[in-house]
Amino acid sequence: MKARVLVADDDAGVRYTLRGLLEDDGLTVEEAVDGEAALARLDSEPPVDLVLSDLRMPRVDGMELLRRVAARPHAPRVILITAHGSERHAVEAMKLGALDYFRKPFDVDDVLAVVRRALGMVRLEAENERLSGEVNLLRSLVFVSPSMARLALLIQRVGPRDVTVLITGESGTGKERVAEALVRASPRADKPYVRFNCAALTPELAEAELFGHSRGAFTGAVRARPGLFREASGGTLLLDEVGELALPLQAKLLRVLQEGEVRPVGEDRSFPVDVRVLAATHRDLPQRVAEGRFREDLYYRLKVVTLLVPPLRSRPEDIAALARHFLARHTERFHMPPVSLTPALLERLTAHAWPGNVRELENALESAVVLSADGTLDLELLPGGASAPTSPQVPSSTGATLREKLDAHERELILAALAASKGQRTEAAKALGIGRATLHDKLRKHGLLSEGEEPEH
Repeated sequence: MKARVLVADDDAGVRYTLRGLLEDDGLTVEEAVDGEAALARLDSEPPVDLVLSDLRMPRVDGMELLRRVAARPHAPRVILITAHGSERHAVEAMKLGALDYFRKPFDVDDVLAVVRRALGMVRLEAENERLSGEVNLLRSLVFVSPSMARLALLIQRVGPRDVTVLITGESGTGKERVAEALVRASPRADKPYVRFNCAALTPELAEAELFGHSRGAFTGAVRARPGLFREASGGTLLLDEVGELALPLQAKLLRVLQEGEVRPVGEDRSFPVDVRVLAATHRDLPQRVAEGRFREDLYYRLKVVTLLVPPLRSRPEDIAALARHFLARHTERFHMPPVSLTPALLERLTAHAWPGNVRELENALESAVVLSADGTLDLELLPGGASAPTSPQVPSSTGATLREKLDAHERELILAALAASKGQRTEAAKALGIGRATLHDKLRKHGLLSEGEEPEH
């Protein structure tokens, strides 16, 4: 893809000359009549790789343009065009972050040399950023797919920026691992990193856990606690499953994010906190906002930056890399002979939809490693195998109603999740994105409960 260069100069003749020169060198060139027009162009797509700006322009001159561009995240690099005798300004511009400069009247070879050198540096910086992002994320997640490489690049870019990040994606995709990568890329990496599962406690206990409480604030509060926000002060707090947070707590969380202070339960004073908040959820928060189950103002406060972790089915090229990683991990863990990823095994793995994503894949391989003998993986132990829980036959299209088809598909997903979690219903419910009680109701609906088993509430 051609590099894109923006030429900002109030002299139409200079713009015309530079455009022809750079286009002949294989670049895509756009023009701006002054610094203000250049800034407006930089606010739009597609992104610009390099800016060539005259030093003296009306409204916004080259030096001011350089200052404003340098303050932007992921800004293009700037080359200044100076008049003869403006060396002092050129030195000042380099201190402000200009990549290079050349003088007017300019020599064609000099201009091309400066631009080519600058674009080489831009490409090198972009490659270093990409590789740094991938190395960072690979410390938490295994991947080879372009979609995950793109996520790694975004993590590398947003990690150093002290902003709130909302991490979304289906259950089992690795949202907590993405949060860890963000922390490693942050200036707060050596400060406290605290995690809190918003679905783990009742609203009352969650409030005390997050914001702290005074001694005697409620029954059982035998001593005061600072709360997780204050424990994480100076560092990072991950709010996992933030979509499950009760509405009254959402209001209190919003106040903390807006004002940077917490008021513990039972206290009449507030305490300042300096915390970077990361939030993760598998829920569709806009839908929950529409249903009145999540505050719209909190949603926008959390989604300053949103990172979507793609599901495993959308990146099948990652399955082989993940499988090798999990097989090596679990054969070593259980002191078993190494298991190779054969074509037959890979075919079985890639044929499955993996509704529980990476978590389901790991659980399935762990189970298969434990139950297999002689260092040979029994393919029938994997989802879809004869030894796995059998799935119902979906009624034919000629005689089945839509409800029957949906029920059959739901039953199949539940059985697959239970197989992957080795019968652990809490894990199966998480993989399916539902509560344990809801899973229990569906097990009863599909006749999958043991005889005499009582319903959960």
